[in-house]
Amino acid sequence: MAKQLKRSPSDSMLGGVCGGLGEYFDADPNLIRLIFVVFGIVSSGVGILVYLALWMILPERNEESTQPIAERVKEGADEIAERARQFGQEIRATTRSSGRTTTFAGGLVLIAVGVVFLLRNFGITWFSWLTFGTLWPALLIVVGGAFLWRWLRGGE
Repeated sequence: MAKQLKRSPSDSMLGGVCGGLGEYFDADPNLIRLIFVVFGIVSSGVGILVYLALWMILPERNEESTQPIAERVKEGADEIAERARQFGQEIRATTRSSGRTTTFAGGLVLIAVGVVFLLRNFGITWFSWLTFGTLWPALLIVVGGAFLWRWLRGGE
């Protein structure tokens, strides 16, 4: 019997696409996940769109493959919507439990970044060094540092 490309329910982080691709190509699913993330960042989100398309089109391994593609796309979209709702609820629960200080600091950072970009759009030249290319890595470093600081202080 020939190999069939299907989503893997057992090796799944989101929709099982990378687990299914790993089984099909005999590759490590984590490497495939990393490729999707890098491709998503480098190509302005095309990797994410490809992942979502595969999630909607590919049937799950123990699902009947005779199901019409329109039904599979609809079920995939419903599954994505449900996962997004769950993710939103988790974020809401996390931000509620993180405290007022964290919420204040996050809001302050967002306002500061917005003011900087607004001033740049008005042509104030002393912000000309601040571009998305320099802001993105700086934000990653700050967020990573905040996580490490919280971990060192004994937080979750």
